[in-house]
Amino acid sequence: MRILALDVGDKTIGVAVSDELKLTAQGVEVIRRTSLDKDFTRINELIAQFRVGLIIIGLPKNMNGTIGPRGELVKEFGAAMAQAVPNVEIKFWDERLSTVAAEKSLIAADVSRAKRRQIIDKMAAVFILQGYLDSLSRV
Repeated sequence: MRILALDVGDKTIGVAVSDELKLTAQGVEVIRRTSLDKDFTRINELIAQFRVGLIIIGLPKNMNGTIGPRGELVKEFGAAMAQAVPNVEIKFWDERLSTVAAEKSLIAADVSRAKRRQIIDKMAAVFILQGYLDSLSRV
């Protein structure tokens, strides 16, 4: 079973998936948000397509470790998703600076500003998932 990671925003959800050995993360897509039902329908399709057994949701925390309003919205999304996707475990993962790291990586790769805007959420999901996968190998 693979692991799916989500970088949940107001307008988009970045999606990444692990390889079957759970060593590397690959970007999958950016879901354009229109409604929770449509979000969960697409996520369920991805779960079936990649045979996902665990979902990691990036939890934005403040730099001091507290959870602010954005983090609370993501937790609410996760609770709603647990109802819509009852057979898959869901975990939250500290995503502090994942978008910043993704942005720096794309700039270093000389990706244009317009292209970065289109894929930044997917890259942030890759950074979230790779951080989680790396933590597994340290255990």
